[in-house]
Amino acid sequence: MCKTNTLYLCACSGGAAWGREAHFDDTAVLFSPRQCWRSPPCAPSMAQCTRCMLCEAKFDFLTRKHHCRRCGRCFCDRCCGRKAPLPRMSFVDPVRQCGTCAGLSQREGDFYERHLKVLLAGTTFMVSGEKLNSTSLTMNCRLSNDHRHVFLDGDGEHLAVEVCRIAGVEGHTEPGSPDGSGGGRLVGMALRYSVQGEAPLHCLSLRVPEYSDDRKQASLWLTAMHRATKLLYEGKDDGQVAEC
Repeated sequence: MCKTNTLYLCACSGGAAWGREAHFDDTAVLFSPRQCWRSPPCAPSMAQCTRCMLCEAKFDFLTRKHHCRRCGRCFCDRCCGRKAPLPRMSFVDPVRQCGTCAGLSQREGDFYERHLKVLLAGTTFMVSGEKLNSTSLTMNCRLSNDHRHVFLDGDGEHLAVEVCRIAGVEGHTEPGSPDGSGGGRLVGMALRYSVQGEAPLHCLSLRVPEYSDDRKQASLWLTAMHRATKLLYEGKDDGQVAEC
């Protein structure tokens, strides 16, 4: 029996939270570093900031104020001294960010370099869901080139799931080996999503085919999707929503 590694995600346009009702931003492009983000949310003017918004150090001639290029908040140099790439906001060179934003930007960069190409390449799964005409189909799953949809094609069926409407994923890992060394590789995933105009969430079940030459690629694809939804959660929780 497979272990279950669960990440429930509410992709809320006003922020994300575990178990909160989801309100979706139909314009979101969640994975593309080529798309510019809108202006940092709730960014006070530099003139209004008298203290660091993290350590509350008072700004003066020696303690200079800086702003994070990602979240827009005011910090002292100690709290906003890290520099990290930020292609989502069209910065060519690494820019000053607070510790929280710099960590998120670095994780996004790792995702773009290692996992995005896996999602775009796609692979084959055994797929079941209420939107399909059969109980289980062999389908190719991939991220669309514009990063807006997850496409599922096979056996005369086509399904497009909007990325901005993915509400949660539940990953299933293979059991540990008999010698106790453990497993950990993802072999299945339940993907919950909404459809415009329909109230309940729908669910798709993706399983790595038991006898397939692409089991490793399928597991990598599931891992990439899990990473993508985790980044989506972190980005939404930070109050930042990607635009077209």
